[in-house]
Amino acid sequence: MRLVSYQFQGQDSWGVVDAQGVADHRSIPMALPATLQAFIAQCETSPDLLSRVMAASASAKKVQMAEVRLLPCIPQPQKIICLGVNYVDHAKEGGNTIADYPVIFLRCPTSLLAHGAPLHVPRISDKLDFEAELAVVIGKTTRFVSKEEALASVFGYACFNDGSLRDYQRKTSQWTIGKNFEGTGGFGPELVTADELPSGCKGLRIQSRLNGQIMQDANTRDMIWGVAETITLLTECMTLEPGDLIIMGTPAGVGQARTPPVWMKHGDTIEIEIEHIGLLHNTIQDEAA
Repeated sequence: MRLVSYQFQGQDSWGVVDAQGVADHRSIPMALPATLQAFIAQCETSPDLLSRVMAASASAKKVQMAEVRLLPCIPQPQKIICLGVNYVDHAKEGGNTIADYPVIFLRCPTSLLAHGAPLHVPRISDKLDFEAELAVVIGKTTRFVSKEEALASVFGYACFNDGSLRDYQRKTSQWTIGKNFEGTGGFGPELVTADELPSGCKGLRIQSRLNGQIMQDANTRDMIWGVAETITLLTECMTLEPGDLIIMGTPAGVGQARTPPVWMKHGDTIEIEIEHIGLLHNTIQDEAA
């Protein structure tokens, strides 16, 4: 099943996507919560809810995707946990060694950006880079889970662009500031439930394309730490909750590793595509504009 968050007729909402359009949750004859994140939490306590909503949405009234303004799949997640240096080839191009534990940093909800929205080059830097990444959306409250059981905690997957201001990322040993500029983390367009995809999203082609030119071209099987292992490591530290995001790192080909470096600039378009999940598209715009 494919789900989206959006604004329609002046209201924030969410719905189920199929070939005919999107069935707004309010058109489905069931008592459903107002946000997709709350729906995901409800699915934890009602295991058959997802299949019932999917069945009911088939006959519900549809609106066309062109009539809605998409929001990030989960507009206000409580946690956005990101991995760095999680592909061997990306580690090599950045001069990084493969450690025994992943690089982990956090994003803020204000850094998220919807499919189709302008991705801003901030006024104080022009070194805006792209990073094609797999986003994992947690579906169950999880702590101290084994690798063998970890994937049962996943609700679904989406495309993510971990837009990074490289000069600010390198100002300190912590990457937080360079990864949290307003509206630089593209997330969407759709959230695809885990049952429609390979276990742990292994074996999927992942690309970024800048103005139509392929910049990154890899496969999710090349991740150093897979989805299950990452969930296990994180839940040793914290409780993961429904709607939390894990952003799984990027492969080689980023702009800063090129000679000369390639930065996203006003008028560019950036696309992130992951096989069987979707295509995330944003146009680059100067913040001052």
